[in-house]
Amino acid sequence: MGRKEERPGHALEVKIPSLFRCPISLDVMRSPVSLCTGVTYDRASIQRWLESGNTTCPATMLPLPSTDLVPNLTLQRLIHLWSSSAAPAPAPLVSRRLARDLLLELSSASTSAGDDDPVPPLLKLAEFFSANDVEPIEKNDLVGVGGCTSVLASILVRKGSKLERSVAVARVFALILTSDFIDDCNKKIAIADLVSHIHRSVSALIRVLRDGDSLESQIDAASVLDAIIAASDAEARVLIAEKEELVRELIRLIGPSDEKGATMDRRAVEAGLGCLAGISAAKRARPRMVRAGVVPALARVLRADPAVAPAATAGRALRVMEAAAGCAEGRAAICEDGADAATAVVGRMVKAGKEGAEAAVAVLWSVCHAFRDRRAVEAVAATEGGATKLLLLMQTGCSPAAREMAADLLKIFRVSSNRFLAGYDTNTIHITPF
Repeated sequence: MGRKEERPGHALEVKIPSLFRCPISLDVMRSPVSLCTGVTYDRASIQRWLESGNTTCPATMLPLPSTDLVPNLTLQRLIHLWSSSAAPAPAPLVSRRLARDLLLELSSASTSAGDDDPVPPLLKLAEFFSANDVEPIEKNDLVGVGGCTSVLASILVRKGSKLERSVAVARVFALILTSDFIDDCNKKIAIADLVSHIHRSVSALIRVLRDGDSLESQIDAASVLDAIIAASDAEARVLIAEKEELVRELIRLIGPSDEKGATMDRRAVEAGLGCLAGISAAKRARPRMVRAGVVPALARVLRADPAVAPAATAGRALRVMEAAAGCAEGRAAICEDGADAATAVVGRMVKAGKEGAEAAVAVLWSVCHAFRDRRAVEAVAATEGGATKLLLLMQTGCSPAAREMAADLLKIFRVSSNRFLAGYDTNTIHITPF
């Protein structure tokens, strides 16, 4: 049904249900996700739309109060069923039975005192979770019922485990935790298995982050660490941040990825910022992050090409910068080197989404108004277009606190240069952003 053959020698024509097409690309969706407006798009297409700075739903053009993307698993299964019947599917890379056999082999290797090498079955297991032709229900079954992540965690935290084993385990965990096809309840199972050995899990992943043989393995480690940190309470985050190498390696990850220092990898920046944002939520961890050099690293991200640091990534960098500005060490670092970090914040203020823009205002308000650092005041006042950006922010539905802080900052331009806003005056209530 829904198919018709053409004349011999011509390709088979397949009628595609309109529901399965992405409204942006018009192609069959591989990873359907829904916006808060209820419209479903292919993940890659809608991410490009949002990362280009758009704040509306492409189909309805309604403003988006939230840019969260919710996987539409029901539609994904329907598309998979349709595609399976519409055209012959290739044989799965790893069948369910073989996946369970691999799991038994891994379980034996994790408890054995011998020299059983778990890397080959781990690589095949990674194939299973990354295969497009394996049903999502099979992947979920292996995590939720099969006890897969418990076995993986035991291999990861095993004493004396070789680096290549940790790299392979991190790859499988990253596939499970970042896949749209794995249900949230099963992701929670995976995270719980990691958190049950939190110190050894984190130490093993830091080792992959530091010594991993490729950027891909380092990104995997950061993605898994991000999930662990997000599931930890404030006290655990402080303990994680106290691991000296972690923050240093994360800062290295979001920096240049080539020897010449000219190239930054977008996925590496996103993964590293995710971890840093989670750690910065614990106030006690912020001075340690600043001492490790997070402020100049964030400034480099803010100055990076939008292809590397799109609006969503810049917004996250600004939120981490806002956290850093919440401690004295962070404010001092923002004002160093001619307040280079402060000028970088001004530069991305209106190209980082609503939350990022408000975080930028909070950073500038802290160093320029609340603590009145002369270096920051002079650098921000000399930034071209700074006043215009503040005015734009105030006119785009920002929060009352952000509006009042922006009004305070506008006075800097009025006082520092008669070119800006002559006669502008406001009566504001000072609300600290921290």
